[in-house]
Amino acid sequence: MHRTVVAGLAVLLLAGTTACGAKTEQARAKPAPIDTAELARREQRLTASLAETDSDAAPDAPLARWVLPHYLHEISGLAFTSDGRMLTHGDQRGRVFEVDYRRGVVVKEFQLGHEAQPVKGDFEGITVAGDAVFLLESNGKLYKFHEGANGESVDFTIHDTALGTTCEFESVAFAKAINSLLLACKTVHDKTLKDSLVIFRWKLQGDSATRLSRLTVPLKSVIGANPWKGLHPSDITIDPVNGNYVLIASREQAFFEITPAGKLVFARALPGEHPQAEGIAITGDGILIISDEGGNAKKPPLTRPAVITLYHWR
Repeated sequence: MHRTVVAGLAVLLLAGTTACGAKTEQARAKPAPIDTAELARREQRLTASLAETDSDAAPDAPLARWVLPHYLHEISGLAFTSDGRMLTHGDQRGRVFEVDYRRGVVVKEFQLGHEAQPVKGDFEGITVAGDAVFLLESNGKLYKFHEGANGESVDFTIHDTALGTTCEFESVAFAKAINSLLLACKTVHDKTLKDSLVIFRWKLQGDSATRLSRLTVPLKSVIGANPWKGLHPSDITIDPVNGNYVLIASREQAFFEITPAGKLVFARALPGEHPQAEGIAITGDGILIISDEGGNAKKPPLTRPAVITLYHWR
């Protein structure tokens, strides 16, 4: 995997308003506008960097890093729509944001439910399956809805996978080849599965008896020579080229890839610096994106902002 850094790494503040000026919470600060010329320069720098193939570049050098607005301080999962736009979400409310990852700007936001009764939950992952979007709660419940326009409130349905007593979840991805959602266990409650990486496959169609299947991979075969004491996946995505499952684990700072049959491709430390890696996605044109939740920093400023970081993939 060759990764090069664009001249003058982009570490820039994401625009805190949406393109169409949707209503925002009163607690949000009014951001300074970002002009279209600057946005164009950002995209040009990213395009130029992707075209580079300099093998002497630092192997973990980011292409760009975008600092997120404070209302995305608890950013979790990442997902792409069928036309290549990136959606993300926070942790405590059913609010979904579209982020232009190439230019570093929030394009829009919409929410589940209604303004008077905002949907709250422990939302940990997001994925897109055709024209449906799914938000995953840590207890395995799936919120299904359709993408909304900027500022819109959308209806939703809840599907309970009944896996809450088996696992705690932070990861979900759509496997088109088997028309199933992949749910990777962060913490395994079932004692018989404690020594395995566990990924449940939840078919989008079918009866309850045949809807669920499970992939288990011995932890020792994934960890190998790495110093990890275990693995607690914080997100999963699918390589759009080869269909393999690519996962990150924030607690272990782990980064690994397996085939749909469970064969290990690689397992190594996360690239760059990722204090709390919560989301991962891979674009069709070879960009790896990792989101980090904000938190407390070890040195001033004491509050660490949430960010998304872009790398060259493959």
